[in-house]
Amino acid sequence: MRPRHTTWLCDGGATAGDGIRLAPMEIREVMTESVVTATPDAPVRQVAELMRERNVGSVVLVDGDGLPIGFITDRDLAVSVVADGHDGDAPAEGHATTPVVTGSPGLDVSEAVELMVGSGVRRLPIVDGDRLIGIVTLDDLAVRIGDLEIAASITAQVTRAALPGFYFHNREG
Repeated sequence: MRPRHTTWLCDGGATAGDGIRLAPMEIREVMTESVVTATPDAPVRQVAELMRERNVGSVVLVDGDGLPIGFITDRDLAVSVVADGHDGDAPAEGHATTPVVTGSPGLDVSEAVELMVGSGVRRLPIVDGDRLIGIVTLDDLAVRIGDLEIAASITAQVTRAALPGFYFHNREG
């Protein structure tokens, strides 16, 4: 696997490795405070219903203390549940992505982007101490940054980080 290396602008105006500049801003300024959650033992059918009712593409699975322990996305439901013929009563935890990469509310947006790209994640739950207080998605960043070129670059880098075998293998036959 090819090593991942991405440099982003942080405070001070330094130039990022690919020329992208992001103004200093804390993640709490761009996060969505309303996080859709479920317990790990929730049936996948219930998780799908939550997604439909709340118009979201993912649900954070939380433990008894409310801390994130997994993610289940609409794609997980399609690929891991429906395509594999699982019952709608199957527990969500069996189809969730773990472990969960989290950020803190004081994290700079640039640092959050670097964390997301480096980890290959499109969603970043925000935890303050022992409380889940929000979530940031690539879509949130794209809308709030307001620069389509930066948003497209971030999305492409996260996708490449999440699918290194697809982007970095020899396709010559």
